[in-house]
Amino acid sequence: MKISILHNVEGAKQAAGLTVVIDVFRAFSTACYVFAGGAEKIIPVGDIGVAYKLKQANPAYILMGERDGFIQPGFDFGNSPSQIRGVDFSGKTVVHTTSAGTQGIANAKSAAQIITGSFVNVGAIIKYIKTQGPEQVSLVCTGTADGNILDEDGTCAEYIKNALLGTPNDFSQTVDYIRSAGFADHFFNPTRESHPLEDYELCLSLDKFDFILRVEPYQEGLVVLKSNKVHVS
Repeated sequence: MKISILHNVEGAKQAAGLTVVIDVFRAFSTACYVFAGGAEKIIPVGDIGVAYKLKQANPAYILMGERDGFIQPGFDFGNSPSQIRGVDFSGKTVVHTTSAGTQGIANAKSAAQIITGSFVNVGAIIKYIKTQGPEQVSLVCTGTADGNILDEDGTCAEYIKNALLGTPNDFSQTVDYIRSAGFADHFFNPTRESHPLEDYELCLSLDKFDFILRVEPYQEGLVVLKSNKVHVS
């Protein structure tokens, strides 16, 4: 199994094989909480204009996401797991657009298949990859500004890579690193209302969910996220 760790939009464009698009803070952690709330599907879009058009054409759709961390005008929810935890999304379609994670999906056009990545379901992700047995795995870190910087998405990629290669992981050390290196400082800034501290805790709730989120073709060039349960022993 060849495992590549790639970064940002350019990395997503190079992704091949089974591709994991990772956004720990907060897109694909939030998406897991949405599915835990009963959502039928999520339509991830990179273009915020497309998100508005989908909402206009389908008023029952839930519009969710952010730009620069902030909820946008006309959106039902931001990109915050604490904001939507406990919300009943039963049978709902959610349109999700963010500054990083959904951009990674939109640009991974050469991938054989795409699933999302976060710590809240990382055990299911690892198990799924092992059962698929792909020759190529691409781990796309959407929040990394520099290939030499190991941020929260980079640590998640390393966590997945280690598990696939049989190298032990220490999640407590991972959390300590993310916190001490400053990658989560915005959650600890009381003036940054867009990033509540509870989001930090929810996004680092290891293996809270036993499903993966898989990207599937939809309509008119769009894709959807669907949840698939994975038995984690």
